[in-house]
Amino acid sequence: MTLILRAAAVGALIATPALAHHGWSGYDSTRTLTLKGAVLESSYGNPHGAVFLEHDGKRWEAVLAPPSRMSARGLKEEDIAVGQTVTVIGYPSTRVATEMRAERVIAGGKTVELR
Repeated sequence: MTLILRAAAVGALIATPALAHHGWSGYDSTRTLTLKGAVLESSYGNPHGAVFLEHDGKRWEAVLAPPSRMSARGLKEEDIAVGQTVTVIGYPSTRVATEMRAERVIAGGKTVELR
């Protein structure tokens, strides 16, 4: 019996990080948004980065990839710094009207694929 309890405990520990991340099911991959604007706020942190920009009079949040992926694909932290103009292409949230999941970022004169 203790072997079963130990296995269950290990399974629970392994599953815990998965519960901490929201996943991508909350975004509508059948619709694509393109937003362009000056970065109002940005984050280049884990578990993923984000940029906030104003588009059509609304403040939008674009959820980005993890910093390691952004760096590996050529999107530097300074490319999405406050004041930079960026274009973000991705999928709208099904829960938050002004949030999207970014698939592509055009910044610093280059196009970066995030997924």
